[in-house]
Amino acid sequence: MPSTARVSIQTEDFDLGAEIAALRAQDARVGAVCSFVGTVRDHHPDVAGQVTALELEHYPGMTERAIEAMVDEAFARFPLYGARVVHRVGPLAPTDQIVLVAVTSAHRGASFQACEFLMDYLKTQAPFWKKEQTPEGGRWVDARVSDDAALARWGIAARNA
Repeated sequence: MPSTARVSIQTEDFDLGAEIAALRAQDARVGAVCSFVGTVRDHHPDVAGQVTALELEHYPGMTERAIEAMVDEAFARFPLYGARVVHRVGPLAPTDQIVLVAVTSAHRGASFQACEFLMDYLKTQAPFWKKEQTPEGGRWVDARVSDDAALARWGIAARNA
């Protein structure tokens, strides 16, 4: 059952259709819904070899507050009606869903922009620690320069830059 909260950090999978239905919740103002679902890949562009698993860690409470602040910023920048971010933690396998970002607005432009803004923000600023497992062993994953550049186009400098 989807939550009515704007942000959820959870180990269990999410149902995209149910999450979108809950976000829309018969809001007749909504003319656009934009969503992004990220999945675990079986490779990493900077690592030779196959990724066999991914584990995400976070600090409960701190992570939710940080993502809530990102959602607040999206509402300040774009004319949104609703937003939902679900991020999974714990052990995940290739093809597992890892993140959902969904927003509603009157028009598609604002929805597309807000969804992309939130994903760019999440990739560099959300307090998650990712460890990839490969046949050669485990490796902690850092944000990529391209992720920092994506965030910078919104006028936000990455904290780790």
